[in-house]
Amino acid sequence: MTRNLCILGSTGSIGVNTLDVVRLHPEKFSIHSLSANTNVDKLLEQCREFHPSTVVMVCDVAAKLLTQQLISLGLDKIQVMSGENALCEIAQTDGVDTVMAAIVGASGLIPTLSAVNSGKRVLLANKEALVTSGQIFIDAVKASGAELLPIDSEHNAIFQSLPTKAQQTIGTCQLTDNGVSKILLTGSGGPFRTKALSELQEVTPDQACAHPNWEMGRKISVDSATMMNKGLEFIEAKWLFNVEADDIQVVLHPQSTIHSMVQYKDGSVIAQMGNPDMRTPIAHALAFPERIDAGVEPLDFFNTPSFDFEQPDFERYPNLKLAIEACKQGQGACTALNAANEVAVDAFLNNQIKFTDIYKINETSVKKFVSERVANINEVLSLDKLARQYAQAIVVKMTNENSQNEDKVM
Repeated sequence: MTRNLCILGSTGSIGVNTLDVVRLHPEKFSIHSLSANTNVDKLLEQCREFHPSTVVMVCDVAAKLLTQQLISLGLDKIQVMSGENALCEIAQTDGVDTVMAAIVGASGLIPTLSAVNSGKRVLLANKEALVTSGQIFIDAVKASGAELLPIDSEHNAIFQSLPTKAQQTIGTCQLTDNGVSKILLTGSGGPFRTKALSELQEVTPDQACAHPNWEMGRKISVDSATMMNKGLEFIEAKWLFNVEADDIQVVLHPQSTIHSMVQYKDGSVIAQMGNPDMRTPIAHALAFPERIDAGVEPLDFFNTPSFDFEQPDFERYPNLKLAIEACKQGQGACTALNAANEVAVDAFLNNQIKFTDIYKINETSVKKFVSERVANINEVLSLDKLARQYAQAIVVKMTNENSQNEDKVM
């Protein structure tokens, strides 16, 4: 059986790695549609190789430019669409059976939900979809009969370590009935695990993006440095595996060889290991329940560093603690946290605020909206917008204060 793929976010890290796996198995996978935000050059390159039926550029100007270039190359049969609504169209079209949801951030929520509502096999790399909508998202999966498979290396590792019965009911599984006592969510600790706390406020965006083990986009790399990424994964794990916050434990594992673990009632711990390469979980989900070559070198135990494990230091990683608390507080806190974090990280990457200001913005925003209740996707989007506006106002205030302080020094 050949699977017809739609890749939402094909020019990002996950999208590129997905196409790397597809390239190895042309007989198993066909590219039906691709999407990008503004990266015309990369999407054009992908069109020339994979010849999708349809592509989407979210940016209208980029879409027009891509159309012109495709025509000049004689690839005018490829339909070019633009805008956010077009993402939903390609995610739910009849010609697609599998959707890789790899758009970073909350902007991937609605296209991913479109794929879910259409009953597709959804490969979920967009953790924010579950973080921002939680039960609403899981209810949509149940209603449509969509097949949900996790792509994040940690959640994919947990999935692989679960009994078959639990794998077949992601989002609604009863882990205690399957002998599971705890989910052990591993994290490397990022690039600042041993850096002096007093130096964190001065770190640069380039330093924060220099992850010691994984190659990722800049936003996710900053999230890894603050460990907000692990916090968002914590919330995602709650919904994917239908557990409470107290059933999840974060374990620092600097080598990133063990990608996560499942602890059973009889004392057993089952772990999924491998080299830190996203092509492994992508290949697993693409071919599930089969196993295919991912193009990843097998783990060499004779040259693998020893395994180290640590408890997370919440003084060093206050964003992680904030996310765990938000998970316990409810959907309003989680939605606001994700929105504020996206605004704060963008401001940091643009040198508007300090690294340590990310937590200040996130904490203040969660306190503002923690009591908000969301009952449907429109209310989620409304709260997301309000939280972004609130966080952006804090960024402007911080930027002005920093500018005034610099003027005083001069």
